[in-house]
Amino acid sequence: MGVFYVFGLVNASVEELTQEEKVRYGAVYCGICREIKVSDGQVCRMGLQYDMAFLALLLMSLYEPEGSGGDRACVLHPIKKRPWITNEYVRYAARMNVALAAYKARDDWQDDKRMSAKVLGSMFGRNLADIAAQYPRQCAGMEQCLRELNELEKANCANPDEPANCFGRLMAELMVYSEDMWSDWLRKLGFHLGRFIYLADAAIDYDRDRKQKKYNPFLAMGAGEDYDRWEQYLVLAMAGCTDAYERLPLVQDKHLLDNILYSGVWLNYRKQQRKSEKEDHNG
Repeated sequence: MGVFYVFGLVNASVEELTQEEKVRYGAVYCGICREIKVSDGQVCRMGLQYDMAFLALLLMSLYEPEGSGGDRACVLHPIKKRPWITNEYVRYAARMNVALAAYKARDDWQDDKRMSAKVLGSMFGRNLADIAAQYPRQCAGMEQCLRELNELEKANCANPDEPANCFGRLMAELMVYSEDMWSDWLRKLGFHLGRFIYLADAAIDYDRDRKQKKYNPFLAMGAGEDYDRWEQYLVLAMAGCTDAYERLPLVQDKHLLDNILYSGVWLNYRKQQRKSEKEDHNG
């Protein structure tokens, strides 16, 4: 498996949202997309994922910033106008999205030597130095995580907690926009969410990694196809995440955020798992 996760896990269960929440969720997503275009160019919008909408919504709910918005058509949706909102946390999520996409593409190139990954790494990474200058702590965390995870993979680390904790530390720094009274809880939330993401990715990629003889922590530990054991790791990780989450004084968009953490992540994990199993069966 690659050291960076499968995008799409930290996403809402859209069917359970009210129409108002769907519009709100889409407006944050479109705001991030718009800010990516402004700061990093049209092509970087290719790396946009709903995962960063969770980050923006969480920080917006915590800090309740002033912002702006509107509705307009765009290149991706040229016919129907779509609402968008922006503020400092939407802009932050946009830059973190581009940085993560750049590091993921570089990691894919190191893992598989796919030319497409090299091209994407070049496109997403052209402003990486600028993002690192603006957010040095966060980008340094990504760099450190990449180095540590590569070392653990090369060593065929048999303890899933070690690489999971490493990715958890990356997500911990990502969740903290600035050091303040909420930093500790945001870091704990991000740490356990990162653990969940990494371990869920390992479970999803298990069969593919086994066939391709790639590193996977569940393969390295000799767990076999012990789905119940894998599930225990995921449940504990998400319990740590939601415990920290509930310590934050969130009101705005709380139901939408609840949907993502208590329903959406599990729904998307199951969906990715079924997709992987189907591909493995057809392959």
